[in-house]
Amino acid sequence: MPKQSSSPKVSIVLPTFNEAGNIKPLIERTLAALGNTPGGVEVVVVDDNSPDGTWRLVEQIAARDARVRLIHRTTESGLTSAISRGIREARGRWVGWMDCDLSMPPEDWPQLAAALAGGADLAVGSRYVPGGGDVAHGFSGRLFSRIINLYAGLVLDWSIKDYTSGFILGKKEVFDQIDLRGDYGEYCIDLLYRARRAGFTIRELPYLCVPREAGQSKTATNVAGYLARGVNYVTTVLKLRFR
Repeated sequence: MPKQSSSPKVSIVLPTFNEAGNIKPLIERTLAALGNTPGGVEVVVVDDNSPDGTWRLVEQIAARDARVRLIHRTTESGLTSAISRGIREARGRWVGWMDCDLSMPPEDWPQLAAALAGGADLAVGSRYVPGGGDVAHGFSGRLFSRIINLYAGLVLDWSIKDYTSGFILGKKEVFDQIDLRGDYGEYCIDLLYRARRAGFTIRELPYLCVPREAGQSKTATNVAGYLARGVNYVTTVLKLRFR
């Protein structure tokens, strides 16, 4: 059984709900990408009692590999609270998270880690800096995302290009000072803007968002869904700007 340091350098939080088809390769690829990190790595899976048995698969992996930990939630649910729980229980000095549908490549974790080693406080996987892109979504989804991010940049801080990334690695002290607030993508807008205002250094690194490999998407899938979610994004941006 691979051993786990009592204080690994990097903790990766994976918030899951019905990701049985993706979680095993996601964990394996994450550990492969960061396995040579000085000080070690841990993967913390926070599962909201997935009906498809995601948590059972993680339980089996954790029994074989001490670098993997399972937090099985039965009385709570939600993306933001799952990430927050993982951050609280993470033992690493650097903490990150990503979507668990394999749309974000775990192989890109080292470039985010290199940004922190180079002095950044937060490293963000970005679709909207040179070299990044999105081939996971259709035209409506890409257009909606671009509009929201352009709007957030114009109203809040233009130096941040992908406010709704959700692919983040940061120093633990950032999250000790700034808690996560809001639902789904709103929490990311809120975190990045407040971190910038608090004086933390943010660096965006390009990544290519690709289609999920298994399971059903939890994002909006049509124009009505995008518009409904967009109201929350717009409200979040306005509150941050004029609070």
